[in-house]
Amino acid sequence: MTQRNARSTIREVAREAGVSVTTVSHALSGKGIVAEATRARVIETARRLRYRPNAVASGLRSNRLGILALVLRPLDTLESFLPEGVDYFLRFAGAASLSALDHGYGLMLLSDPTLPDAPSVSLAADGFIITEPVENDPVIDLLQAEGIPLLTVGKDLVRPDYVAWIEPSTAKITKQVLDHLEENGARRVAIAIGSDRNSWNITTEASYREWCSARGKEPIVVTQKETSGTLGGRAIGEDLLSMTDRPDAVYCLTGRHAAGLMARLAEAGVISPEDILIVAGSDSEQTRNSVPPISAIDLEPEVLARAAVAALVEQLGGVPKNDGQAGTDGRFIVRGSSTR
Repeated sequence: MTQRNARSTIREVAREAGVSVTTVSHALSGKGIVAEATRARVIETARRLRYRPNAVASGLRSNRLGILALVLRPLDTLESFLPEGVDYFLRFAGAASLSALDHGYGLMLLSDPTLPDAPSVSLAADGFIITEPVENDPVIDLLQAEGIPLLTVGKDLVRPDYVAWIEPSTAKITKQVLDHLEENGARRVAIAIGSDRNSWNITTEASYREWCSARGKEPIVVTQKETSGTLGGRAIGEDLLSMTDRPDAVYCLTGRHAAGLMARLAEAGVISPEDILIVAGSDSEQTRNSVPPISAIDLEPEVLARAAVAALVEQLGGVPKNDGQAGTDGRFIVRGSSTR
């Protein structure tokens, strides 16, 4: 069987030529204003890297397709597109699909379209929804360079002028959880966040530090990769057990980390809720099935998905999104792990 050579991406051309992705797009398409010397350098770089704009997708996009695309960014870095016990993405994708149908569109689920092995029709959609973009997200760069309408679920925090986003009220949710732990007797609260540089992790940490500062408390922040799952939660437990002045409460953003944390602490004789209070920032199968069940935030992905589809369809109809907005305050499900 003949193996296809990997295609160079527009970002690789931009990096090699020392210009932006938008400049590459304009130089190769003849749109926009690009200095002749720059245009020549871009064309030569694209030729050398054997980059070719996707003519199939461009041709399809010249007419309305009736298709919206969905890129669930966290799944591009996780170990599987069906991470064990995590139902957030299934719920989001299902609700987005049905909402798209209500608006007269189909929904196409995609992985990162900037990758060299992305399908030829990756960009053949009327508009994109991107969940949890990271800082300087290359998918946003690509879509903006190609002139494709998009909306993100979560801010790209290094793009202050980008307003086509919705997200949960992360700061409000964080304060609600921390106040709950304090009301249940916690005096030394830690947080455990993921390593992805997205709005959820960054805003949660900033809100936590603000909460600690207002009370004159020392912040305790532990970080683990989202890909580590329950094993990462056990590693968080090891970090806490090694502390001389161990926290008596933990707000752990992912459900899998929270479950692994609880299991490791229990092995060491640190029992929830008697010895330590635990809350997860995202509900999951693991939080519901732990003993005791772990209090968690239902981020209401169905609400976010419906709001995202509606906002993108409005954008496609010529109504620009003038400001970002909070799509949901979430639903705090209090269980046995955080009450005494």
